[in-house]
Amino acid sequence: GGRDLREPVGGIMMLEGIKALQADPQTRVLLLVSKPPSPAIAERVLAQVRQGDKPTVVCFLGGNRAPIVAAGAIPARTLQEAAYSAAAEVEGYEGASADEVIARETVDLKAQATELKKRLKPGQKYLRGLFSGGTLAVEALVVWEGILGKVLSNVAVDPRLQLKDATRSAGHCAVDLGADEFTVGRPHPMIDNDLRIRRLMQEAADPEVAVILLDMVLGYGVHPDPAGELGPAIRQARERAAGEGRELVVVASVTGTEGDPQGLGRQVRALKEAGAVVCGCNAAAARLAGFVVG
Repeated sequence: GGRDLREPVGGIMMLEGIKALQADPQTRVLLLVSKPPSPAIAERVLAQVRQGDKPTVVCFLGGNRAPIVAAGAIPARTLQEAAYSAAAEVEGYEGASADEVIARETVDLKAQATELKKRLKPGQKYLRGLFSGGTLAVEALVVWEGILGKVLSNVAVDPRLQLKDATRSAGHCAVDLGADEFTVGRPHPMIDNDLRIRRLMQEAADPEVAVILLDMVLGYGVHPDPAGELGPAIRQARERAAGEGRELVVVASVTGTEGDPQGLGRQVRALKEAGAVVCGCNAAAARLAGFVVG
């Protein structure tokens, strides 16, 4: 959970999970993922990692790599890097390393961004990320740090980069629409797309916006057909911009599988038919969006 590694909670769920998996004879590799943790709780978690003898990949988004290495674990900057790094630790894995995959992908994304950039007007310069998943928002911020530098957000780790008003974008920014200020008295955006659709239209009306990044998460307990709602909204936003003589680039990622009730392929097709550029994961989508305006 997003609050587990904060001091009031103390990381109790992650600590118990690590202990259980370290003791499980069928578990070969551990992968730990968290939003930026409290330093004290991160230290407690890494102390437990040291007690085990199984390869452990740690992705504390925006965190310090040095303590992870000191604990004998494998650090990862993004969820994408973490996934490939964990797979590489499984006996018999013959795929490419995380660095190789991301390096090849980055070449392709830069070429794609160059073509997308040609469609923009000179005044279009800003990137806006509209997220339903807070962890994915933080991952995008980690990616953009190396491409764009300072990006404002309502979930920024650095208080100097906090959006003054999360209901109004400024410069390059990422908004977690699942944060507390947006979900009091209303359903989470993974369940109800209304708030994100309205924000999408708000951003599309800004002539300085070049690219909008969206995430979509599939599974149980979320919207049964998110692309069925977001797709028409993306189409409408792009048509609105086109009516004003602008191209609006919409980049998206879908986190899920064909085994999810919504169907990964069906959701991806719906987004592409609406005019979105769909990437294989959130980190790749963030890179592409960043390269378009970077």
